[in-house]
Amino acid sequence: MVFATGDMAVYPAHGVGVIEAIETKTIGGVDQSFYVMKILNNDMTIMIPTANCKNVGLRSIISAKEVDKVLHILMERDIQISSQTWNRRYRDYMDKIKTGSAFEVAVVLRDLYLLSDDKELSYGERKMMDTARNLLVKEISLARKEDEKMVAKQLESIFS
Repeated sequence: MVFATGDMAVYPAHGVGVIEAIETKTIGGVDQSFYVMKILNNDMTIMIPTANCKNVGLRSIISAKEVDKVLHILMERDIQISSQTWNRRYRDYMDKIKTGSAFEVAVVLRDLYLLSDDKELSYGERKMMDTARNLLVKEISLARKEDEKMVAKQLESIFS
């Protein structure tokens, strides 16, 4: 996957960002090319080796058609929530978020919402649910070219 300056991309666990520049740096006597990416949610700037972007999971924003698949995942109710301990569940969900896949993030958000209907979530689980929601809202709003508040309301309506 090749990105150009100005392209939007998703960096796993951090969310959507914009490629601000492509720079070459000399490290250990070897010239390497880097994407300079600014994460939209928190203005953090990261440098990703262009040769390594696939390994770290850098990807394009999902298409509008893929948004429908994400929404379908969120609407699924015929699923079995794992009965493992909260910390084991937390690790499993964090692994899914770290994949950078919008579909895996949707699974985490759905499962945590459904779990919250049965019991109170731990602080870590509530924070993770907010992270998953924010990641999806930002990406879906960009994929559909819609306002983030509208997307957030749509996601809330799925679970109410």
